[in-house]
Amino acid sequence: MNAENVRQVLAVQRLEFRKRFLGKRAIPVYLLTLIPLALFGGRAVAVLLFKIHDFSLAQDRVIYAAIYRTLILRFVLYFGCVAIFVPLFRGDILDRSLHYYFLAPVKRSTLTLAKYFSGLAASLILFNAVTLATWMFLYLAGGANVLFDQLGSFHGLSELAGYLLVTSLACVGYGAVFLAAGVLLKNPIVPALAILGWEAINALLPPVLKKVSVIHYLESLLPVSIPPSSGIQILADPASPWVAIPGILALAAVLVTIAVKRVRRLEVLYGVE
Repeated sequence: MNAENVRQVLAVQRLEFRKRFLGKRAIPVYLLTLIPLALFGGRAVAVLLFKIHDFSLAQDRVIYAAIYRTLILRFVLYFGCVAIFVPLFRGDILDRSLHYYFLAPVKRSTLTLAKYFSGLAASLILFNAVTLATWMFLYLAGGANVLFDQLGSFHGLSELAGYLLVTSLACVGYGAVFLAAGVLLKNPIVPALAILGWEAINALLPPVLKKVSVIHYLESLLPVSIPPSSGIQILADPASPWVAIPGILALAAVLVTIAVKRVRRLEVLYGVE
């Protein structure tokens, strides 16, 4: 990518950033991020002011890991990526504005990369901020001294870094999935729900099929393990970081490449949408 391509990418990103953060389609994303913030923020206030729950460092760490896995990772971040990445092209088609990009002196491959990186930057900022804030609220419930102890210790910082890494990789992987879905399909919501169902039954899948799932690799990287539940599930060895991280990055690269190839052949036919 030469200097001119970089300049074009940055120019497109400036336009897309306003859509991602200020446009009407950003409202569902903000509402999703408020759910865990309200949950952990309200809990911290309730514990500190009303002492309705005795803070236990070990127990609350496991509780956070469980809520992060089920609420933040599988729900907020997943549907947040749907809301951010699917409209990158599909939204412009519905708004009848995609042809303005196609008329500009910008290669379609450059445009596709610029849109993906703008969505990725927006999702990284929003969801890493949610992860950081909820993690801090968790320990703030034990008092400011507990939070500062965690922030000042290697164990606490490595735990926080682990959650931020999982959040970032989820944005990379799911972002590429829904960018490709928005480019390839007229109704990406159906595959989004299908993928969600596949991810949801991951615990019931045999070990071989677990590996055909983004959530398997993300959960393998979580810094705090959760004791097995009493429900029905098929256990499998977690993927090592040397497999999980390159695997998600490779998946994203393949899907973005597919999206680039599709956009190169894309015709703007608003009347049939």
